[in-house]
Amino acid sequence: MNCHETAITVRFNEVDAYQVAWHGHYVAWMEIGRSELAGRFGLDAFQLGALGYLGPVVSLELKYLRPARYNDVLTVRTTMTPSETATLVFKSDIFGPDGARLATGLTCHALTDLEGVLQFRMPPAVAERVERMKAWLEAA
Repeated sequence: MNCHETAITVRFNEVDAYQVAWHGHYVAWMEIGRSELAGRFGLDAFQLGALGYLGPVVSLELKYLRPARYNDVLTVRTTMTPSETATLVFKSDIFGPDGARLATGLTCHALTDLEGVLQFRMPPAVAERVERMKAWLEAA
């Protein structure tokens, strides 16, 4: 199974008083990976908006396993989980420079129109892009 990989270097301003990356930055790193993957298939926030839809985050899960430290080069691996509803579900794994998993997370994005009206079926233009992404992710 394929995944999208993004390299992130932990910057000085991302380290807290404990000499480790502040927990809130992991969410931003997940967002970078998710945006890059989605953008490859015409589904980043701006591309989705151009299609007439929004994808606000309605659920976020994040489990911290090990700390990231200043100047570590991290790898964010992002995939998409199939959904039966009009939602986009992205899974992220963050790995340290030694290859050890530092964190794992998930975001769920509910599709709405531009006025915020919840969509109950996946719009065809979005579904086509999701199918292309799924095919790429499932390719060996």
